[in-house]
Amino acid sequence: MHFDRHSFLLCNPMRLIVLILFLFPLFSRAQTVCSAESRERLESILEELSGEDLAQKSMNALNIEIGLRFLETAYVEKTLELPGEEKLVINLLGLDCTTFMESVVTLSRLAKQNRFSFSDFERELEFLRYREGTKNAYPSRLHYFSDWIYENEQKGILKDITEEIGGSIYENKPTFMSANPKFYPQLTDPDFVGQLKITEAAISRRTYHYIPKDDLQQHEAKIQSGDLIAITTSMTNLDIVHVGFAIERQGRIHLLHASSGSMKVEMSEKPLADYLKGNKSQSGIMVCRLQHPPR
Repeated sequence: MHFDRHSFLLCNPMRLIVLILFLFPLFSRAQTVCSAESRERLESILEELSGEDLAQKSMNALNIEIGLRFLETAYVEKTLELPGEEKLVINLLGLDCTTFMESVVTLSRLAKQNRFSFSDFERELEFLRYREGTKNAYPSRLHYFSDWIYENEQKGILKDITEEIGGSIYENKPTFMSANPKFYPQLTDPDFVGQLKITEAAISRRTYHYIPKDDLQQHEAKIQSGDLIAITTSMTNLDIVHVGFAIERQGRIHLLHASSGSMKVEMSEKPLADYLKGNKSQSGIMVCRLQHPPR
């Protein structure tokens, strides 16, 4: 018997509505990019976490426990910069400093909420990575990390504690992306450049704080293992040049991060204060602490 699918759907509007509702989650996630190998690693981590009693641990403890699982993972930059429409990229086989932090924070939040599916990870990562938690075009991604901090504080994901632990005003007026569109293939679109200029202007109107690197050691005791560390810069057109997690070793705070120096995820050999002193362009740090997600 011949089956006319078009006529069937037209003659059965309620079935059409049900079909659309059923397929919508598939369409909504159609722009996720994740290799089979990366998905296998992610699902393996999620399965391991689901079998452990993690719900009672603090967010900071989860950051460290999960972050250490990525030690020795290769450092790979620009994994998010794919041609065409903006896509939600999930790559756990090659991480830069930001994608390392986003992956760990996403897993920590899921562990705290006892959610361990691939689709849970997709939704949580999108919520973290994009303005107002929704992926739209290229400018919706939180490209400047100080903007990432601000937006995710508004979402209730974290708290910027820099000022309360002794931070000073940080002059933050980034313009690097809009001034250098040649470095970003997506910025051949002048509308995207215009939207980034609006973002940069919004960042410059906010008040940010930082702990200058010369003052860091005296405030170090107020930083907890698992805190999010964003390294500020003396370059006037950039805001943040590196990120990682605070990790305590022998009474000192070190950095757990994806390093472009060693080309892998590692713990810094030197304490964070000494690590910063070795780089002239690094001026200090911002410090954030994850908040417990709603159950």
